[in-house]
Amino acid sequence: MSFKIGLFYGSTTCYTEIAAEKIRDIIGDDIVDIYNIKDTPLSQAEQYDTLIFGISTWDFGELQEDWENHWDDIAQVDLRGKTIALFGMGDQNGYAEWFQDALGMLHDAINEANQHTEQQPTLKRIGFWPNQGYDFIASKGLTSDQSEFVGLALDEDCQYELSDERIAQWVTQVLTELA
Repeated sequence: MSFKIGLFYGSTTCYTEIAAEKIRDIIGDDIVDIYNIKDTPLSQAEQYDTLIFGISTWDFGELQEDWENHWDDIAQVDLRGKTIALFGMGDQNGYAEWFQDALGMLHDAINEANQHTEQQPTLKRIGFWPNQGYDFIASKGLTSDQSEFVGLALDEDCQYELSDERIAQWVTQVLTELA
């Protein structure tokens, strides 16, 4: 079997879907299988050793509706031993106190549900992203030392012109970390 990546996203306004498609197109549609969680159960993720999850933050740090509808499913999906990268969408100006909160909430939910056991190693996280170049007040999407985001942070509202370059750089980073 050839190397495959499962890319799962939820999208209300199509921006997360567009970012997911750009990621797939850069890596290659022969390598990335893309799924909208609105139509595909998260349990499908168990079929892949490498995963990318995309989520957007809504309003005051809320989850995107498709992720919210399937949030409890995260605890049922066994991701231990898998390699996972995350990307998120947010609005750093309109919601500066909650920028990328859903990204952090997804990161925490995945980690909490997939703790290390003797039989199964912990999941491997890749694709952390520097927090420089953004202007926000607070974020649950930052690492514990606040030095970087737990995944690629995109802002289609305020920094649309930077998204393609950020996606390209992040994909290169993720593929390097996978190698």
